[in-house]
Amino acid sequence: MLKKGDTFPDFQLENQNGEQITNASLKGQKAILYFYPRDNTPTCTTEACDFRDNIAYFNDLDVQVYGVSGDSKRKHQNFIEKHQLNFDLLVDEDFRLSEAVGVYQLKKSFGKESMGIVRTTFVIDEDGKVMDVIEKVKVKEQMAQLKAILEG
Repeated sequence: MLKKGDTFPDFQLENQNGEQITNASLKGQKAILYFYPRDNTPTCTTEACDFRDNIAYFNDLDVQVYGVSGDSKRKHQNFIEKHQLNFDLLVDEDFRLSEAVGVYQLKKSFGKESMGIVRTTFVIDEDGKVMDVIEKVKVKEQMAQLKAILEG
C-alpha cells in the first residue's frame, strides 16, 4: 500500500466519457483519488453522493476528485446519471492501478474470499506525492478526515 510521502505511480485511465486521465494531467494541483469496490452498491453510492454534495468545497481549494473502480465506462455513466455525480469516475477494469497502489486485495464477504478493491482514499499534492492515505475508509467519517487533511 502506498504511504504518505510516496510518489503516486504513473497511470493512464479513461473516465466515463473515454477521455484519458493521467498522473501527468494532475500535476500542479491537488487531487483526491478514492478507490471503491462497485458502482450502485449502497455504501459506494453513499460515498459518491458525499463527494457530490461536497464538491464545491473541493473546487474552492482547487482539488480534483476522481472515483476509481473496476467498473466499465457504461456502468460509470449510469452511476453518474442516476445520482447526478459532478466529478469523473475512472475505469480500472484490469485493476492495474488498484494493484499498483496496493488496494486490490483478498477480501472476505459473507464467508467467501475474493479479490477486490478495498475502499481507500489517496490525497495527492501538486507534485504527485501522496499527502495522506485513508485506509479502510469509513464513509460517514471520510469528509471530516479529508477536510482535516486539506486544511492542515
